[in-house]
Amino acid sequence: MIKGVNGMKNILFAASECVPFIKTGGLADVVGALPQYIDKNEFDVRVIMPYYTCIPEKYRNQFQYKHHFYMDYGMRTVGTHVGIMEYEYNGITFYFVDNDYYFKCDKPYSADLKWDIERFTFFSKAVLAIMPVIGFRPDIIHCHDWQAGLIPVFLRSTFASMDFYRNTKSIMTIHNLKFQGVWDIKTFQYNTALPDYMFTPDKLEFKKDANMLKGGLVYADYITTVSETYAEEIKYPFYGENLDGLLRARSQSLRGIVNGIDYNVFNPATDEIIPAQFSSKNFKSKKALNKSELQKELGLPVDKNKYMIAIISRLTDQKGLDLVNHVIEQICDENTQFVVIGTGEEKYENMFRHYQWKYPERVSANILYSDALAHKLYAAADAMLMPSLFEPCGLTQLISLRYGTVPIVRETGGLKDTVEPYNEFTGEGTGFTFSNYNADEMLAIINYSKKVYFENRKEWDKMVRRGMERDFSWSSSAKQYEGMYSWLIG
Repeated sequence: MIKGVNGMKNILFAASECVPFIKTGGLADVVGALPQYIDKNEFDVRVIMPYYTCIPEKYRNQFQYKHHFYMDYGMRTVGTHVGIMEYEYNGITFYFVDNDYYFKCDKPYSADLKWDIERFTFFSKAVLAIMPVIGFRPDIIHCHDWQAGLIPVFLRSTFASMDFYRNTKSIMTIHNLKFQGVWDIKTFQYNTALPDYMFTPDKLEFKKDANMLKGGLVYADYITTVSETYAEEIKYPFYGENLDGLLRARSQSLRGIVNGIDYNVFNPATDEIIPAQFSSKNFKSKKALNKSELQKELGLPVDKNKYMIAIISRLTDQKGLDLVNHVIEQICDENTQFVVIGTGEEKYENMFRHYQWKYPERVSANILYSDALAHKLYAAADAMLMPSLFEPCGLTQLISLRYGTVPIVRETGGLKDTVEPYNEFTGEGTGFTFSNYNADEMLAIINYSKKVYFENRKEWDKMVRRGMERDFSWSSSAKQYEGMYSWLIG
């Protein structure tokens, strides 16, 4: 096997978004943070993503032009322009695929799925066309979500005869199985120029259409997802999104590695956004101070004895908000303040607005996304509610634990893997959990959390401290990725 310079193992991350350039969800956090934590003495990790015009100017202005060429793209009769931009950030080299026709945009994804499929099919092929031009020969291409799903497909077909890629392996990481990139076969044939035999049920065909993520899962050498429980859940119909049969068939090549959070960004001891910094040693008085300041800012009654429950989330069905809707009247009693930050489905935005209007002293509905306000809420709240229908990993509960905010979660996916249920008899646990997707069960565990908070504050504080002292940094997850890369390269 040809390794990189000085025997380094070359890893290329391919994704549609990445912090700090473009972010719509947790995918961007992973692609931005994980490469920083991989051992730089053994691995040369680089990242490639589209050169969107909506990347902030402060970064775009520093990108360096590397090269450009024209690439055969699908059945088109003229070559398609592929530009390569480069930028080094925090010691990691980033490449950007430049094509104005596909990536001139106000936001990274459009409302037109057919158009996005065409754009990301182009991206997938361009990634493989670019590497020989810049002379970076990847041992592994680590592909993230459906937007990069055709890279393993092209690697084993269109590019299979290239000596350059003779030993290159691919990994497909599922961040959320719900999104797959499905359209009709004729469109895919036009965009990929792949032969008919690849559009069969054992390859790209999916319910008479074609499926980008499925292609990646069939052709990748290995599959990962973002928590151990989610890796098990997706082998069964309820969570499997019609790909559970394929994932069962590939179960020997599938594993879950829980995401981490960047402890430099999320650190209550150094966080300059929050009014009072704190650690596991002095959180009691400092969290009370953060709560008072946030109550002032949001126009809630200033009272450190109120039980403040937070939701920081996309406001969608997936996040379990239909359960909240059933019992919100009971959650918002006179001892509780309910603070929400997020945007999403109109019915949920309006639900929270309505209850803020009805109970202005108990509910604060912040229908927006503000990073600064989120940091303040993590530092101020007593509990974080996450009753998700499914949750591949979840970062909110990890940040909550770090900031001494006790998670109340449904036992699914990464929530089950990272929140240990409180046990009043053994004095163990870092949060409160419930198992069935049921509003009454959720309400019962919220009420139990209130009971512990008001009647047994000493035990509550011990639970907060345990959560703050757990390690959910990227360091331990990165070690698992390193082991997987080394094993796969051989």
